[in-house]
Amino acid sequence: MVKQGSLCVLASGGIDSAVALAEAARNAESVVPVYVRSGLVWERAEIYWLKRWLQTLDDSDVAPLEILELPVSDLYGDHWSVTGVEPPDDRSADEATYLPGRNILLLAKAGVFAVTNDCRAIVLGPLAANPFPDATPSFFEAMATALGRGMGLDHRLPIETPLAGLTKSEVVRRGADFRLDLTFSCLDPESEHQHCGACNKCAERRQGFGDAGVNDPTSYATNDSGASRPTSRVRRGSVHPSA
Repeated sequence: MVKQGSLCVLASGGIDSAVALAEAARNAESVVPVYVRSGLVWERAEIYWLKRWLQTLDDSDVAPLEILELPVSDLYGDHWSVTGVEPPDDRSADEATYLPGRNILLLAKAGVFAVTNDCRAIVLGPLAANPFPDATPSFFEAMATALGRGMGLDHRLPIETPLAGLTKSEVVRRGADFRLDLTFSCLDPESEHQHCGACNKCAERRQGFGDAGVNDPTSYATNDSGASRPTSRVRRGSVHPSA
């Protein structure tokens, strides 16, 4: 049962949402992790690792994981996120990982859950310089207003983005005391829920640890990181799809 006044934290199992959730649990009276399952190819692996990671949190105020259903196959059709065919590799631009309306869908589902369960706010973990239109401060402000109005509240439903000013490497350093080895950030998971090591998100993950100067504990199916990515480039962590 969700405690009244809890924080509803959108959790993908990735580094960013894991750190956002763990820090929320430290600072809030009660936190409920929420995963929105949409039928995307990496979700089984994400849920596997998210459940393992949640078990490491020594906090009685973290509620059991809530998994909400929001299928998108009728919207995305034969998109690579649904079919698994030719996902963006480690040479691709971050824009190649864009999922149309992803945060609109996630926040609509989480917003209804939050209000009907008396949560006081939604938390999610986009990072600095996110290029997507549904991950801007103005979007989150508008969505908070729309959710409050649409759910009959007399106020906005707050949407908090506590990592929005940070790069991936800064989040890795910030979360170095957590079990980051139990987080998952991959577009093309191998059997046994393993990082492929060759997709856009695996490259982002490798670079995040490397730029942070933190040992990468991740097991990749391939140890060849492929094309090197410029270390000066700001990585754009977000929930498009798993951070």
